[in-house]
Amino acid sequence: MIALATRQELSDFLAETERRAYKQAMFAVHDDHAALDIVQDSMMKLTVKYASKPVEELPLLFQRILQNTIRDYYRRQKIRSLWTTLFSAFAPNDQNKDQEDFNILETLQIKQESNFGQDPDKQLERSQLVDLIERSIETLPARQREAFLLRYWEEMSLAETAVIMNCSEGSVKTHCSRAVHALAIILREKGVKL
Repeated sequence: MIALATRQELSDFLAETERRAYKQAMFAVHDDHAALDIVQDSMMKLTVKYASKPVEELPLLFQRILQNTIRDYYRRQKIRSLWTTLFSAFAPNDQNKDQEDFNILETLQIKQESNFGQDPDKQLERSQLVDLIERSIETLPARQREAFLLRYWEEMSLAETAVIMNCSEGSVKTHCSRAVHALAIILREKGVKL
């Protein structure tokens, strides 16, 4: 019979693994705060999902979780970068204006009123970009579109999205990844520089 890890054994494992895991994450992401978040997320996942496993299995499980969490971090960074680039076309060009007060959602929601005094060429360009993004999203397969909109437009967590879509978190990640890849291809083909 295999002995399951006790609370103390799990705690000891996490304590002795923490520094090495932090170093691994730091080498991967080169950001103190992100590395700490990655390690903490990985430890929480191990504790929540695998606390009842034998102590001998913990190192392999933890490494798998840690590597997946690092990959997730890079995916999120890539997606954020994509949307930051796309939405930067909406940012005001005035160098003296405080950039922290700019909210893309306000621009999109009231674009007709807010564009009143703008240069007509810029107004047309922004309007065309919004239309192109909306049309591109409409071309996605239903599950990809649903996952994409829930995660990135509604800002729901991975777990919330999985519950809403009645699928695993892994499936949500797959749908989102495919959606972002498809949108990037469509927008590049239409001449949008990413």
